[in-house]
Amino acid sequence: MTISDQPLCIAGREFTSRLMVGTGKYRDASETAVALEASGTEVVTFAVRRTDLGQGNNEPPLLEVVPPSRYTLLPNTAGCYDARAAVRTCRLARELLNGHNLVKLEVLGDETTLYPNVVETLKAAEALIADGFDVMAYTSDDPIVARELEAIGCCAIMPLGSLIGSGCGIQNPYNIRLIIERATVPVLIDAGIGTASEAAYAMELGCDAVLMNSAIAHARSPVIMARAMRAAVEAGRDAYLAGRMPCREQAEPSSPMVGRLGD
Repeated sequence: MTISDQPLCIAGREFTSRLMVGTGKYRDASETAVALEASGTEVVTFAVRRTDLGQGNNEPPLLEVVPPSRYTLLPNTAGCYDARAAVRTCRLARELLNGHNLVKLEVLGDETTLYPNVVETLKAAEALIADGFDVMAYTSDDPIVARELEAIGCCAIMPLGSLIGSGCGIQNPYNIRLIIERATVPVLIDAGIGTASEAAYAMELGCDAVLMNSAIAHARSPVIMARAMRAAVEAGRDAYLAGRMPCREQAEPSSPMVGRLGD
């Protein structure tokens, strides 16, 4: 039996890769470029408030490392703690990127946990969508908040697996599954993935994609880990499409019980 897959579609844009990768925390621009290549990603996210888009420093500007002709850029609002700052940051990104309107909305609650402030996230999402942005929203794993973000018009819901940069994996798979079952827009795990098995698990749960940065950039070999994450996301997607076998309380032999030698 052949099961065909469809491309990932977000706000009318189609992608073959279901792995999205960030640009922060690498040793240098060269490592960033090689790791992105190894990951096979088509969508690259970056923090507008912390990124040199070409203003000049010792490293080449981001748009040389991640050319828009090759990658879909996903500016994000990391470092914003209220709706007003997040909206202003997205508008700045749109100006810098010649009208680009696909953004990752990230409004944080505090500097210690980097947990999303869902009240400010909802407020910012509403303002941005009214202003013509396509909003992919980073949020908690609360199914009700996810539903509200979709109702506002977000083009993708991005619940955390665990705290940003923690590498603790998916702590609440039951809520993630609830979000997936109710959503009619893509659901992506954003934050908390630490290794390839966790990326595969996210896809096996039914997530449409995974976004990560630290898991690759903080690995001993980011390029090898990027390659591993690419394979894990592809394997997890295939496993989800295939449909896993049911869990049973008793053993069931793989070989037939009848017709054995000596019977």
